[in-house]
Amino acid sequence: MSLILMIIGAVLASVLVAFVIVKYLPLNLRWIPSVLLLLLAVYLGYLIYDGIMKPINFNKQKVVKFEKVIKNLKIIRDAQVKYYEVNGVYTKDKEGLIKFIDTAQLALTETKTIVEKENKGGGVIIDVEKRVTDTIGYEPVLKYFKDRDYKNMFKVPGVPNTEFEIEIGEVEKVQGLVVPTFRARTPKEGILKGMDESLIKQEKEAIETDQIKGEYVSVGSLEEVTTGGNWPPKYDRKDGAKKEE
Repeated sequence: MSLILMIIGAVLASVLVAFVIVKYLPLNLRWIPSVLLLLLAVYLGYLIYDGIMKPINFNKQKVVKFEKVIKNLKIIRDAQVKYYEVNGVYTKDKEGLIKFIDTAQLALTETKTIVEKENKGGGVIIDVEKRVTDTIGYEPVLKYFKDRDYKNMFKVPGVPNTEFEIEIGEVEKVQGLVVPTFRARTPKEGILKGMDESLIKQEKEAIETDQIKGEYVSVGSLEEVTTGGNWPPKYDRKDGAKKEE
């Protein structure tokens, strides 16, 4: 809106200067307003270019910043999922979660169907199929975090001395069934600090499906049973491409 007002103001000023030139200035002085009009045209061109490029550059820079933050959130998410597989709950103990990755073992199981004889009484014996799950070994949790900087996963990239907020809770999924939940998040404002304030404000109010909605970049939820993040699919496509390579 401010850019439009400036353009309208510049056009009106140009018309006014042209009117003054024709109406009042002698021929030998008309070069002065011509120079002023040229300078005004250059300035107006700069405003238009800046107005167009500022949001474009902002969007490019924010994606780079958000990608680094999301990379750490994905490590936190995967660590919480493995912790849940072993313990049946999530944790907000950051040091404990790092230690878990370093030391914990995941059970390897095998499920198979067996047939057992069941006596129904009166001399009637039938075959009954049952599914049996056996533990066939163990593997280190650390295997799933190879080449990933899990030791620093709680640090917010690009935001000095700041860590992700980690919270845990519970949700009653159906009546009588309470399920553990977790959430890790950090404010967008800290990630984008130093960039255009008006564009940061717009970003915090984002609601489009191809944007990270709301004021935070987060994974998990305290209100829903999910381990997903609030970012759009485009932030996951690069990971998929890397895995294929």
